[in-house]
Amino acid sequence: MHPVAPIARLALAAGLLLAAGAAQAAHPKTSSDAQMIASAMRAAPAAVGRHATIMAMEEGGKMRTLRQGDNGFTCIPDNPGTPGPDPMCADKGAMGWMQAYLGHTTPPTGQVGLVYMLEGGTDASNTDPYAAGPKNNHWIKTGPHVMVVGADTAFYGAYPHEADPDTGAPYVMWSGTPYQHLMAPVR
Repeated sequence: MHPVAPIARLALAAGLLLAAGAAQAAHPKTSSDAQMIASAMRAAPAAVGRHATIMAMEEGGKMRTLRQGDNGFTCIPDNPGTPGPDPMCADKGAMGWMQAYLGHTTPPTGQVGLVYMLEGGTDASNTDPYAAGPKNNHWIKTGPHVMVVGADTAFYGAYPHEADPDTGAPYVMWSGTPYQHLMAPVR
């Protein structure tokens, strides 16, 4: 989940989905469209991925639609520029939250969103949304998980907020920032 490069000007994409796509742009043509679609679909349950819009990042930060979907989810394939698998799939509420994250703006209120990352995620700081490396940033490893974003502050109060959490149980990532969200492991 760590941002490879801030991409605030992208029209449709948002946050983590865009961060994953950023390295795709840095490594263009590393996968065929069919391979990217298959990768993106693995981010979510089959019933979600099968009907999701699939997008990929091109050079210059422009998003390209690989396949139009009809269920309100947008998925992006694994980012070949990151150390681990990190395809992701987000609903409309999560896309708005991610767009705010990338733009360093306050996420919209009243828009709870869901993000699937069933292949896991690239290591990231648990405390600093914009950390570029692990030094003094409570870097964590995340396995397959889902994220709940954009919930009321009270929702997050029921979960651990430690800087170095047990990633085998639900916890709040980026606690105390506008981008705090629930990380819930699925395996």
